[in-house]
Amino acid sequence: MTESVEVAIVGAGQAGLATSWYLKQAGVEHVVLEARRIAETWRTRRWDSFCLVTPNSEIRLPGAVYQGADPDGFLTLSELVEYFESWALSFGPDVKEQCPVSRLDVRPGGGFLLTLPSGSLQAQTVVVASGAYQNAHRPAGAETLPSWLDQRLAEEYGNPDRLPPGNVLVVGSGQTGCQLAEELHDAGRRVVLACGRCPWLPRRTGDWDTVVWMHRSGFVERTPDMLPSPASRLVGNSQATGRNGGRDLNFRTLHRDGVELVGRFLGAEGDTVRFADDLAASVDFGDARWAELRVYIDRHCARNGIPVPGYDIPPPMRISTRQSFDLKKEGITSVIWTSGYRPEYGWVKADVFDDMGFPIQKDGRSPVPGLYFVGVHWMRKQKSAILYGVGEDAEIVARQIVEERR
Repeated sequence: MTESVEVAIVGAGQAGLATSWYLKQAGVEHVVLEARRIAETWRTRRWDSFCLVTPNSEIRLPGAVYQGADPDGFLTLSELVEYFESWALSFGPDVKEQCPVSRLDVRPGGGFLLTLPSGSLQAQTVVVASGAYQNAHRPAGAETLPSWLDQRLAEEYGNPDRLPPGNVLVVGSGQTGCQLAEELHDAGRRVVLACGRCPWLPRRTGDWDTVVWMHRSGFVERTPDMLPSPASRLVGNSQATGRNGGRDLNFRTLHRDGVELVGRFLGAEGDTVRFADDLAASVDFGDARWAELRVYIDRHCARNGIPVPGYDIPPPMRISTRQSFDLKKEGITSVIWTSGYRPEYGWVKADVFDDMGFPIQKDGRSPVPGLYFVGVHWMRKQKSAILYGVGEDAEIVARQIVEERR
């Protein structure tokens, strides 16, 4: 049996719930279709000790701006899931959990047909809010590693005790890679971190958390046309941690504490794994991104007549790295892939995606009438997919839906 709705939102994470919140304020009836549970990506694609890198004060979800007693703290995973559940309870969206959408077709006469486990659903308008972290990426050469190694994605890691005994190779040096490398090192494992290009930032700059500076200075208001290339949308989030109250965590702190850094992963021949001789270039890339942020902070201070904070500007990092080694001789028994995610919209049967798989859209509106996207990396601005900024995009999408219905 085919049912009908005016508006269907696919996904009940921050993007889908934010859109639902605005539609509810406007009196637009709609349904939110969630494959598993509210905030499922947060529940299942994070490790046990995960906590936010964004301070609590910067959670700006519509109807759920953080008002707790610890604005400078960082929510743990369980606290964050509880936050989402409380938010949903506060405005009562019509969420259908355990209701995955396996296919979305454009109907010839207008509207859409969504394929569900129980049948199909017709909708005049669809908002795709299926998350910014969809398809875990393994770099070229991953298939060359020997089969005896325990290999798992970051979302399969959990904690050090779930790995077999032995040393660990972590591939990918964004927030996740650095945090897992640190946790494994603290647990007594010897860790090798294969590094790529990623920004970093000091935990605090002057009197504020540096993430607060990013927001107040307008740094996260940057638009996609300001990027050097479309591929820059895939650059990882800045290296940092909110664990144990928050502190610096980057290439320099990991090297200081005893994690071995190597260059970009290239592949393996038998039991010998190879890496590029490019660690210095990766560190320089991160240093350049920190310099870009400082320009925004300086301008913000000048506009508002406040003192420029003192900066942590370390000297260039130049260390000798190995370009290859024998996995068995190094005692490495596990590899964890933390090399990012790629868009995955194969279930959306519409020609609205670019060469990299990102939706083609303007303010969330696709070329197909009635089809919208929200919660996409760099959809409108750098902040489009994060807890601080997703609400702005959701409000714009909801406003367009209201105008379209009129």
